[in-house]
Amino acid sequence: MSDTPRRVTRALLSVSDKTGLIDFAKALAAQGVELVSTGGTAKAIAAAGLKVRDVSELTGFPEMMDGRVKTLHPKVHGGLLAIRDNAEHAKAMKDHAIAPIDLLVVNLYPFEATVDKGAPYEDCIENIDIGGPAMIRAAAKNHDDVAVVVEAGDYQAVLDELAANNGATTLSLRRRLAAKAYARTAAYDAAISNWFAVQLKDNAPDYRAFGGRLVQRLRYGENPHQTAAFYRTPDHRFGVATARQVQGKELSYNNINDTDAAYECVAEFDAKRTAAVAIIKHANPCGVAEGADLVSAYRKALACDSTSAFGGIVALNRTLDAEAARAITEIFTEVIIAPDASEEAIAIVAAKKNLRLLLAGGLPDPRALGLTAKTVAGGLLVQSRDNASVDDMTLKVVTKRAPSEAELRDLRFAFRVAKHVKSNTIIYAKDLATVGIGAGQMSRVDSARIAARKAEDAARELKLKEPMTRGSVVASDAFFPFADGMLACIEAGATAVIQPGGSVRDDEVIKAADDHNIAMVLTGTRHFRH
Repeated sequence: MSDTPRRVTRALLSVSDKTGLIDFAKALAAQGVELVSTGGTAKAIAAAGLKVRDVSELTGFPEMMDGRVKTLHPKVHGGLLAIRDNAEHAKAMKDHAIAPIDLLVVNLYPFEATVDKGAPYEDCIENIDIGGPAMIRAAAKNHDDVAVVVEAGDYQAVLDELAANNGATTLSLRRRLAAKAYARTAAYDAAISNWFAVQLKDNAPDYRAFGGRLVQRLRYGENPHQTAAFYRTPDHRFGVATARQVQGKELSYNNINDTDAAYECVAEFDAKRTAAVAIIKHANPCGVAEGADLVSAYRKALACDSTSAFGGIVALNRTLDAEAARAITEIFTEVIIAPDASEEAIAIVAAKKNLRLLLAGGLPDPRALGLTAKTVAGGLLVQSRDNASVDDMTLKVVTKRAPSEAELRDLRFAFRVAKHVKSNTIIYAKDLATVGIGAGQMSRVDSARIAARKAEDAARELKLKEPMTRGSVVASDAFFPFADGMLACIEAGATAVIQPGGSVRDDEVIKAADDHNIAMVLTGTRHFRH
């Protein structure tokens, strides 16, 4: 490719988002660039007092079919695709009166936003852009000669180059713009294809693509030798991707990952029903609790494992208030995330200049449909989000003793938390608070014992006579393959158990529970999390 700067003599502008359009068009006109445009864009430019040529004048063909056909024409695509230094291309342009288009400015119909607001099927279809992606891809392919702009954020870069190069763009800029253009159309088509899969209830389409918009270039990934970046996807789900960072240091890869885990966990608790707090360390809860208010929920959550909570992530399901802010800032915390915060709470957190405060604008719906994906060597594993809620499950009592109302309340709480802890998972809970958490062990027995030991550590720190697992209930994310895991929980003091069931040894496990006068309920739903 030639690195000769290419002078811009003619620009075609067709945008749905008209942010910055008029100022940009005025600056192009001041450089002597002929403006060509379509529909509403042309009207906006003309209304600003600028001379603009309608694309139908260029093509000699009117817009038709409600604007579906207007730029799909040889005089548009020939002007974009013609290689300027190719004699045959130049002859074809001359023979067919095709004028070169040196700058294309297109942003696409707002398909993602239309879907996001829950528009009807027909409206979503009408917001699938055809001419825009075709022109973008054509201009990007011919970036040796043509500059293509797909978002207003790049207007200034183009103007700066035109000013610096006597009305021309450099190959370096055109390459960067072309790369962004292809990424944009890829993300756009991914959003459309995934929307269609949902409409067709196709859980495994032949091709699956995901696209997102850069939110942040990260300093590094999980470890300093890894590169990383954070992207926002089209599905609008309240959380770290929607959050406004009020203060604090730049978020790291691990901060983002852990904050997401914390917020998804705390969202299991309906803010209209109860205040709830989740404290997360390395993507696992180290304390979760409900309370009459946020500060009491936080104190209960912290009591579960205050050692691990140091340097953790705190997620709240209600607006952060001053009292909770004071309590949380008593120890070193990396991130606080909440739907919102009072001005007084924001001022209190501001005293800890490195503490990140994120306001997400709402809670994610734990029952919502959606997809999760992870990479494997040479592929992607894609699945629907675990949107099962214990509130919707029919709990089956399988032991001679049924749980008391207080036990049943804590059992539901514990199973709600177990959904968000890495497998194998054991959760001890008492009075709507975790009192021992065993996460991510290869053996369920080990998870039970680790959780009990952590409860013993907490008891010593709090100067309690006995661990809070005494008289607690226990939740297991999956069935007990043998009775030994449950017996370890009973030994720690648990009086009632909630688990999915489904083991070939369920009868053996149930008999062991009956032998110890333990109540057990089965959910029929497993919550593996790897």
